[in-house]
Amino acid sequence: MTKENIEIKKTERGWLGHYCRADKCIFRRNTLLECDDIKIIISTVGNITGDIQKICDDRYYETLAFYSCLSPPYTDIDISKQIYFASPWQIKKLEPASDNHANEMHENVVTEITENIKSGIY
Repeated sequence: MTKENIEIKKTERGWLGHYCRADKCIFRRNTLLECDDIKIIISTVGNITGDIQKICDDRYYETLAFYSCLSPPYTDIDISKQIYFASPWQIKKLEPASDNHANEMHENVVTEITENIKSGIY
């Protein structure tokens, strides 16, 4: 059953999503998608302050998605419930416009997951 006509609420949030050193990242986005009982968080981090540092061994930015843990009053990431997707999720090379590319990467994942919710995948 598809949910194509159901509205999905998208909330941009101002706090850190995933990654234990996200407080050191200049770039960070945290988007909550909600549809009925489905709550999914897409998190992108990168551009670590100080010396140019990688988030992991091979990347400077990454986007991950998770179901939320419902612990009122907050709806935050449940790290045990990662969601995998087809869109590119990492940036391995730094460029002057890397933050813009990371923002575009984040939006592409939000779009993919939104379409998957509407298609009844989640």
